[in-house]
Amino acid sequence: MLQNPVRVVVDADACPVKPEIAACVRAAGTRALLVSSHAHVLHAEEGVDVVTVDASDQAADLYIANALKASDILVTGDYGLAALGLARGAAVLTPRGKTIDEENIDELLAQRHFSAKQRRGGMRTRGPKPFTDEDRDRFQQKLTKLLRRLQENSFA
Repeated sequence: MLQNPVRVVVDADACPVKPEIAACVRAAGTRALLVSSHAHVLHAEEGVDVVTVDASDQAADLYIANALKASDILVTGDYGLAALGLARGAAVLTPRGKTIDEENIDELLAQRHFSAKQRRGGMRTRGPKPFTDEDRDRFQQKLTKLLRRLQENSFA
């Protein structure tokens, strides 16, 4: 048994790669925790635990921020939650397979702030590009490599 088991914690409300996460954790012999609001019905399965929080604003983010450990991998597209995950020592990956770390979080947060400011001022901003099969594949490859690396480090 691992000293610090690696767990994948997922901001699951809008996460398009839940099946890939389940497959990756089963293959790696670890677990995932999907956190969502009551508005999204998720079901536990082999290797995957589900926590449902109330529908209040930020309830899932607060639950995740309090549950994260340094040995966890956080999957989220929310840069604010990603910053909290990094502060807790977690590795952070977006559903498109982008690694968020101390090197890029400040720029990502600044971009988010700038876009929100433009929207409040009445400007229209571009939404995200459509999610593709290439995004899905990239995510699964990155998560598999990250799980392997963190599991190897947990033996040390």
